[in-house]
Amino acid sequence: MCAQDIEFTLIRSDRKTADIVIERSGDVIVRAPSEIDDGKLLQAVADRALWVHRSLAEWESLNASKGKRPIAQGQGFAYLGRSYRLKFVDNAKSPLVLKNGRWEICKKFVEDAGEVGARKAFRDFYIEKGRRVFGDRVAHFAPRVGVAPREIAVKELGYHWASCGAGGTLNFHWKTLMAPQTVIDYIVVHELCHLRHRDHSDAFWNEVDKVLPNFREKKLWLRDQGASLDL
Repeated sequence: MCAQDIEFTLIRSDRKTADIVIERSGDVIVRAPSEIDDGKLLQAVADRALWVHRSLAEWESLNASKGKRPIAQGQGFAYLGRSYRLKFVDNAKSPLVLKNGRWEICKKFVEDAGEVGARKAFRDFYIEKGRRVFGDRVAHFAPRVGVAPREIAVKELGYHWASCGAGGTLNFHWKTLMAPQTVIDYIVVHELCHLRHRDHSDAFWNEVDKVLPNFREKKLWLRDQGASLDL
């Protein structure tokens, strides 16, 4: 749909209020109550046109310099908020390990698998470590939110940092393992609170605030630094 030159995707659901978000992809998503008519919805988007245009300009600026890091000796790759340099090694037992304050990648593996295989080795590392990291943090915060997630998964989620399934499954993007632990905690609490409130209403943000009073600076960090969480 379109309102005042704003192209957006509309998602209707059983919710009480309308919400507009700019996804990491730069797409504008409007989530709205099922019963609201198109005229009122378009007017609501038009009323926030200035905010949407400013947010899209900000998104373009933040993503302008995004680019892939080369798989090269000395290149830095982040894990839990800290950058570690990459070193090529001979006769390694595993394709990629984080050891003694640096990444060690098997030279023969890269020669055979190429950059695509090397990047997959990084993804596999983040996914494996993420199961423990997110498992620990969910176990820590879930009682404070008063919820009990069914499952935890770390996977590719496209332009979403995390998602909360209808059955109580929490999914986390493997790229979030590059962020600082405090930002990961915000992502965890955010999804746990969605088990209580499916929208981004005031009630939802009040729930987040009760668990993480400083969540706003972590949310801002993701907005400003999120484009850098990539291989």
